[in-house]
Amino acid sequence: MDQTFLIGAFATLFVVIDPIGLAPIFIALTADTDDRHRRAVALRAVLIAGSLLTLFAFFGEAVLGFIGISMPAFRIAGGILLFLTALDMLFERRTKRREDQADEEDFPDPSVFPIAIPLIAGPGAIATMILLAGRAEGALGMAAVLGVMAAVLMLALLLFLSAGVIERGLGRTGINVVTRLLGMLLAALSVQFVLDGLRDFGLASGA
Repeated sequence: MDQTFLIGAFATLFVVIDPIGLAPIFIALTADTDDRHRRAVALRAVLIAGSLLTLFAFFGEAVLGFIGISMPAFRIAGGILLFLTALDMLFERRTKRREDQADEEDFPDPSVFPIAIPLIAGPGAIATMILLAGRAEGALGMAAVLGVMAAVLMLALLLFLSAGVIERGLGRTGINVVTRLLGMLLAALSVQFVLDGLRDFGLASGA
C-alpha cells in the first residue's frame, strides 16, 4: 500500500471532518449535562457517523454508476465541494453556521443530529469516502481506507471526550488559528482531487 496515499487519505478526512473545529460545537450541544451523558453522546455520534461513511465507501460508487455518474466527474465535483468547505473554514463561515445551529436548536440528545449527521458525516466527508474508495486498490486498499477513517473518528472521539480541557487550553484564538491552517491544507487537497478527475478524462497530464 502506497504510504503517500495513506497520508493523503488521513489528511483529507481529518481536514474535512475537522475534529478540532467540532470540539467546541460538541461542548455547546452538550452543555449543562454530566460527564456520563456527554460520553454516551460522543460514542453514539461517532458510531453512527462511522457506519454511514462505511456504507458510502462500499456502495457509493455503485449508486453513482446506477444513476450514470462517472467517478472522474464525481471526483471533480467532490473536489469543488471540498474547496468550498475550505473557503468556509478560511473565512469562518462554517464555524459560524455550526455555532448558529447549536444556538438555535435545543436537542436533548444531539448524537444523531446534528453531531453524527451532518457535522461528522456531512456531504464533504461522504464525498471524500467515495473518492478515496474509488482510488483504493483491492481489498487491502479498501481496508486501509476504512482504517484511516476509523483513526480519524477515534481522534474525534478523543477530542469530544476531552473537549473541555482543549477549550480551556487553546482558547478561541487557538481554535481559530488551527481552523485556518486546516482550511489552507484542504484547499490544496481539493485542487488535487479536481486535477485527478481531469487527468482521468485526459484533460490534464499526471505529475
